[in-house]
Amino acid sequence: MTDNHNELYDLYQTILDRKENKQEGSYTCYLFEKGLDKILKKVGEECSETIIAAKNGDNKETVLEISDLIYHLFVMMVEEGISVDDVMNELAKRSQKTGNLKTFHQVDKNT
Repeated sequence: MTDNHNELYDLYQTILDRKENKQEGSYTCYLFEKGLDKILKKVGEECSETIIAAKNGDNKETVLEISDLIYHLFVMMVEEGISVDDVMNELAKRSQKTGNLKTFHQVDKNT
């Protein structure tokens, strides 16, 4: 497995730069101009498309959709002032926990 850690930071920095320095014809700038509702709509769409690709067992398509989802999540993060380090620090904290099966909220399917 290759270390693509820097690519995530590079992607985040590119998106951050697009927010700070508008560029004509940039899809990222378009999303920022439209605002949080548009960004969140795209996150939801890409999430659904990722689920469908995975359900269909198409790994190539699933990778493409995951990449779209990550991009749109990063746009959301930049819009909300959340850094990659914020997420990486949370993941690091979670990786310290082992043998810690959480009890998940049970949903009453009759309601």
